[in-house]
Amino acid sequence: MPSRKTLAVRLNEVYNYITKYTLLKNKNTLKLKYMNTKLLKVFLATFFASALFIMSSKSYACTRVVYQGPNGTIITARSMDWKGDIPANLWVFPRGMERNGEAGSTSVKWKSKYGSVITSSWDIASSDGMNEKGLVGNLLWLAESSYPKFEKDKDKAGIAVSLWLQYVLDNFENVSEAVEFLGREEFVVVSSHIPGTNVFATVHLSISDASGDNAIFEYIDGKLVIHHDKSYVTMTNSPTFAEQLAINTYWKSIPGTVMLPGTNRAADRFVRASYYIDAIPKTDNTRVALASVFGVIRNCSVPLGISSETAPNISSTRWRTVADQKNLVYYFDNVLNPNVVWIEFSKIDFSEKGKVKKLSLANNENYSGESSMNFKVAQPFKFAGLE
Repeated sequence: MPSRKTLAVRLNEVYNYITKYTLLKNKNTLKLKYMNTKLLKVFLATFFASALFIMSSKSYACTRVVYQGPNGTIITARSMDWKGDIPANLWVFPRGMERNGEAGSTSVKWKSKYGSVITSSWDIASSDGMNEKGLVGNLLWLAESSYPKFEKDKDKAGIAVSLWLQYVLDNFENVSEAVEFLGREEFVVVSSHIPGTNVFATVHLSISDASGDNAIFEYIDGKLVIHHDKSYVTMTNSPTFAEQLAINTYWKSIPGTVMLPGTNRAADRFVRASYYIDAIPKTDNTRVALASVFGVIRNCSVPLGISSETAPNISSTRWRTVADQKNLVYYFDNVLNPNVVWIEFSKIDFSEKGKVKKLSLANNENYSGESSMNFKVAQPFKFAGLE
């Protein structure tokens, strides 16, 4: 397998050769010459990103997108794509929960300021959720992630990656608060293998709030990189977010009604999600907005059973969530069930006197509609810590 540098050089050579050929062939047709050159740039940019993705990614994929409508209509959706089963349950966590970072004796400790509804993965991590202030967090796979060096039980404060999203939901009301605090790097996020597997957990975190603000947090080469801007409404997996933005810039020069990349790869899903979330109607009619956002996230999903030996990064969509941050309603869509379930926050007791509750979904239990009454009081799960 060639290195990234070698691959980049080869692609550049191919680009220069074909561009030269295209210019000569179409020297009497300026418009066609221009379109061929531009389309070629788009193709090669996307191919380059996809090639890097194949080289770096070994497992999993997801998509996240944010709808920004009028009159405070903000909706965040994501899909969870995974090679095998990834059992998910919904949990209600009230305020006042005592937590620690599960990273040894120097773990960060805190008491939750805000209640939240989260989706767990294997009941060892919070992988998605929304708190009572409308702050939404989503963990997505990023093969390029490289976390800071960390020695367990030494003097550096740490938090296991399984708690990264939960820490944000527990402590912050909006994106700006989270960016300001996490940017200080008072602790480091550390990772390890998913229990019972040889898969090392490498993820990045997206957050959005009820104002429509957005931020992406990635650990690249051991350093925290924060992308903070209201325009960052889309995120997928590899490559890194900065490269995703560059790829999307190419595609914006081509009308989406003429051509969009259609594969299941992360770079293509990023382009489709970016185009469709901007193209759908901007309305404060919640029913219409939700239907449109569900359409976008389903468009970027991978049909169940799809896999490829030559592209192991392609994974089937297992579930989707949609968070209505204006009305504080959290939707969950299991692809193996015909019904979407949702939880209205107005029907949940998030006070310190409230109970931890669980809605079991891991065995494909079938609920329909508003399901807060189906949550059962339960002991909170234990977050996965360092090995």
